[in-house]
Amino acid sequence: MLNSFTKILSGYQLFRKKYALSDNSVMQYLSNYGQKPQIMVVSCCDSRVDPALILQCDPGDLFVVRNVANIIPPYEKDEAHHGTSAALEFGICFLKVKHLILLGHSQCGGIQVLCDHQDSNSNDFITNWVSLIKTQHKAPQDADDYAKLALHHSLQNCLTFPWIKEKVTQQELTIHLWFFDVKKGQIFTYSDAQQEYQPLESV
Repeated sequence: MLNSFTKILSGYQLFRKKYALSDNSVMQYLSNYGQKPQIMVVSCCDSRVDPALILQCDPGDLFVVRNVANIIPPYEKDEAHHGTSAALEFGICFLKVKHLILLGHSQCGGIQVLCDHQDSNSNDFITNWVSLIKTQHKAPQDADDYAKLALHHSLQNCLTFPWIKEKVTQQELTIHLWFFDVKKGQIFTYSDAQQEYQPLESV
């Protein structure tokens, strides 16, 4: 088996052959006409949860931001640095995406930090970051259940952004809560009608 670095170099050559080395290449088209994705995904940094790979997308299909535990922070307009919020603003206000997918997953290390009640002395940034979705009520002990609960917390944080709330209200933007089961390789989507997660393929 190829080592990881050799594998990515080989993968790069395949990418060039498929998407760049032709007169009608996808990359040439995207360079000439710019990106116009209709879908934005907020996903975890976890190496097992790559939205473009899971959804078998081409370049230009998705606008993606990834952070630890796929968290949407609350709207805070101040002088601090807000990477995820800046990406949301670019995707929603400038690219005008029509769908925003919050993609959680099983076995999330960031969520496990919450379940283990790790304090901020054990790391520099992670505990403080994941505290954004810490529940004030009794937290589930199962990390996967907590990850699903965190998606709903992030949804509520989404609606603190005035331009997100406005577009949702005007039905110009739809927010989806998806949960990816790493072991099964399967996506579950939250149904408001059923108030539960259902296999995406059955919806």
